[in-house]
Amino acid sequence: MAYDLLIKNGTVVDGTGAARYRADIAVAAGAIAEIGKIGGSARRTIDASDLIVAPGFFDPHTHYDAQMCWDPLITCSSWHGVTSIVMGNCGVGIAPCRPQDREIATWDLVNVEGIPFDVLNRGITWEWESFPQFMDAAQRRGSALNLGFLAPLTPFRHMVMGEESMERAARPDERARIKALLKEAVAAGAVGFSLTRVRQHIGYQGRPLACRLADREELRAYANALRELGKGTIEIALNQDLALVTDEEAELLDFMLTESARPVTWLGLAPTAGRGDAHVQTLEKMAPLMARGGIPQVIAYPSEPQFSMRNPFLLASIECWQRVFNQPPEAQKQIYRDPKFRDAFRHALQTPQIFAGRWDRVRIDEAADPALKRYEGRMVAEVAHQRGADPLDTFLDLAVEDDLRIRYAVSNRGEDRLAGLIKDPRTLVGQADGGAHVDMICMAGYPTHLIGTWVREKQLMPLEEGVRRLTSQPADLFGFPQRGRIAPGAAADFAIFDLDNIGCAQRPESRHDLPGGGLRLVTTSRGVEYTVVNGEVLYEHGQHQGSLPGQVLRSGQAR
Repeated sequence: MAYDLLIKNGTVVDGTGAARYRADIAVAAGAIAEIGKIGGSARRTIDASDLIVAPGFFDPHTHYDAQMCWDPLITCSSWHGVTSIVMGNCGVGIAPCRPQDREIATWDLVNVEGIPFDVLNRGITWEWESFPQFMDAAQRRGSALNLGFLAPLTPFRHMVMGEESMERAARPDERARIKALLKEAVAAGAVGFSLTRVRQHIGYQGRPLACRLADREELRAYANALRELGKGTIEIALNQDLALVTDEEAELLDFMLTESARPVTWLGLAPTAGRGDAHVQTLEKMAPLMARGGIPQVIAYPSEPQFSMRNPFLLASIECWQRVFNQPPEAQKQIYRDPKFRDAFRHALQTPQIFAGRWDRVRIDEAADPALKRYEGRMVAEVAHQRGADPLDTFLDLAVEDDLRIRYAVSNRGEDRLAGLIKDPRTLVGQADGGAHVDMICMAGYPTHLIGTWVREKQLMPLEEGVRRLTSQPADLFGFPQRGRIAPGAAADFAIFDLDNIGCAQRPESRHDLPGGGLRLVTTSRGVEYTVVNGEVLYEHGQHQGSLPGQVLRSGQAR
C-alpha cells in the first residue's frame, strides 16, 4: 500500500504512559493507518532512527486569539513540538464582538494579556461578529497548528450588556441571552468557556474585566449550559495568590463543578515569595475537588518576568496601581511622583501580592537614558543603597528619570520548588500564556524544557510520563481523545525529537517582529527534528516546510 507518510525505525512513546517501543508508523489521509514493521512505499519517508516519536504536544493555555491573525505559524509554540493549542483563556478575547465594541475588546487584551494597543490595532483583522464566525474565520485563514477555542465570558457579556457589563451583574433577560450565545458557541465547536476572578485582570479604562462582575446566578446559568449540552470544559483564573486557595475560592470551584457536571481547570498553583511550602499544602487542601475534576494548572518553565512602567502588568493586582493603566505617559509619571501613591503602594506591599516588593530580586534589565545604563543588571535594592534612598522610591524614581522606558525583571530563584507540582499526576502542566505578555515573559517553550530539563537532566519522571503530561492528558481534558496519542485511527500529529538534545533556550531573546515592529520575547528550541500536523511535515530540522496543515478543533469531532 502507498501511504502519505512513513516514519521508519523510531522509538515510539505513545502518549498514554505505556513503555516505549520500536516501530514504524504509516500515515494516510491525516490519520495513523498502521503501526509495526511496515513495508510498502510512501509519498514521504522520515528516518527516525535514534529519535523519539511522540504525539504532537497539546498546549492547553494560550492567548493566540489575536496573534493568529498575523502569524499563521503560531510562533513560538510551533517551534517546540506543539501541534494543538487551546486559546480564549482567562475570560478575555476578541469574539463575539460588534464593530462598536472593538476598542473595548482591544483594551481588554492590552490590560489582561499585555499586548500593545498599536500591535493589536494593526494586526487584528475583525472578520467576524459572532463566535462561530470567529472560528470559521480561523479555519479559512489557515494555521500551522490545530486550534481549539474556549469561549471567553467577557466579550459575551459585552455583546449583550454593552459598557454596563463592566459595572454590574446581568439581569435575568440578559443572563438568558448570554447563556444562549455560549450554548451557540459550544454547539458550534468551542471546547467550553472561560472566566476570571483575579483582581489583576482589569479591562477597558482600568475597570474590572467584565466577567469578574458575573454573579452566582449568572455563573449557574452558564455552567448549566454545559450540563445541558453534555460537553465542554470550564477554565477559571481562580486564586489571587498562586500558592493559596481561600475557602471562598474553593467554594466557587465546588459550585462550578456541581452546576456544570463538567471538568473545571483552574489557575493555578505555584510557589510564591514568602509563602514557603504553602503551595504543597494547598494541593492537599484541594484534593477532594481535584478528584471531582477540578484540575489545577502549573508551570514547568521558570520565568523571569520583565515589565515596563508603561504597562506594569505584574502590579495590576494592587488596587492603587489600577489607575495607572490606559493613561498617557505624562499622567503616569505624575502618579509615580505622587507621595500619596507611594504611601499607598508601600502599605499594600505589607500584604503579600503577586508582586511582593522583594527589591533584592527586582533587576534593572534595560535603561534607555545613557546616564542610567550603569545600573543595568543590578538589583533595585543595591542601586537604592548606592543612592542613599528607599528601594521603593528608587524603583519609581528610575522609571520617571528614564521617561518610563526602563525595563525591570523579577529574578527567579526557585525552579526546584516547582518539582512536586510538575510531578503530581493530578495537575495539568501548562499555564504558559503563549501569545500573551509578549514583552514580559515567554514560557511557550515549556514542552521542550519539561522533556530536556525535568525528564532528561533532573530525572523527575520517566519519559513516558513526561510525554503523557504534554499530550493525552490535556487532549482528553478538552475532549479530543484522538489527539495526544499514537494509535491506529488517531490523528497523525507528531513531535519527533532527539532525547539527548531536546531543550529550550535558557533566556528569551527580543525580536521586533510584531505588527508595526512591536517588541516581543521569544524562546527558541533545539532537538525537535520534525513536527508533523495532520500527516504533513510542518517543520524539518527547525525549518518551516511551507504548509499550514492545522485545523480548527471543534468539540464533538471524531478526530
